[in-house]
Amino acid sequence: MFIDRVKIKVRGGNGGSGCVSFRREKYVPRGGPDGGDGGDGGAVVLRASSSEQSLVALYYMPHYEGGNGGHGKGKGRHGARGATRIVAVPVGTRVEDANTGELIADLCEEGREVVVARGGRGGRGNMRFVTSTRRAPRLSDPGGPGEEREIRLELKTLADVGLVGYPNAGKSSLLAAISDAHPKTAAYPFTTLNPVVGVVEFPDFFRFTVADIPGLIDGAHRNVGLGHAFLRHIERARILLYVIDAAGVDDRKPWDDFHALRRELGLYRAELLERPALVLANKMDLPAAAENLERLRGAVDLPLLAGAAIRGEGLDNLVCELRKLLSG
Repeated sequence: MFIDRVKIKVRGGNGGSGCVSFRREKYVPRGGPDGGDGGDGGAVVLRASSSEQSLVALYYMPHYEGGNGGHGKGKGRHGARGATRIVAVPVGTRVEDANTGELIADLCEEGREVVVARGGRGGRGNMRFVTSTRRAPRLSDPGGPGEEREIRLELKTLADVGLVGYPNAGKSSLLAAISDAHPKTAAYPFTTLNPVVGVVEFPDFFRFTVADIPGLIDGAHRNVGLGHAFLRHIERARILLYVIDAAGVDDRKPWDDFHALRRELGLYRAELLERPALVLANKMDLPAAAENLERLRGAVDLPLLAGAAIRGEGLDNLVCELRKLLSG
């Protein structure tokens, strides 16, 4: 199960109370106050981790709390600090306050952390209230409450290359052919329902990631179909690869598909049209593709390559061109 949006509640631990205590030992008259401070409450921290691929764990466990601080004790002993609760989230998670919409953090790097709920401050023991005129105070502070808030998490896939195309254009077959990923592929029309990221590796250890994004349909910029579920995950890709069904298997016109894809991206976010991009004329193993290729080549304003993902034809040249763009 893939979850890329979730709302959770977080609360920092309460601070421990300060202690009222007086030193009492034999042969030590008027020992004086020795109550220690309470410990601070533990915070709730979100940490970006590449081992997490979805927010599904937070979907089923939406409440997180830091540990409470320990109470102060006599003989000047301070309470223990509450345990920090660290919650792992996928790299690329955007964190917002659910009530105000304020952006708290964008966890787009491995190991990056953000405190989303601070622990309460520990109370002072009576040792802290001693003055020249108040030698034996019987005062202490209660521990402060931890911060409590509701936050919204939204995952935007991080990948070097994002595959853009209509359902059944062959994006999943392409990803399976050039990387170590194993997305679902079949001989009937369907669309990927969640992003799948694969890694392309070269003999000299150069590597880049490719994301197979849910298929786009007309009106996606208005959230039609999977809509923003697609477009949200394409935002962070450094390079876009338009995968076009050159054979027009579903009675589609490849050149119309290309212009429609560009239009949907531009209406959603104009800057996506400025992103470095390539076009792959896929399914060149089918007879109709050869007839459509020249017209498609004349209709696009981006570098165009031809291949057949299902047979692995033309893919070596494709990954080399993608590497050149990423290295440049």
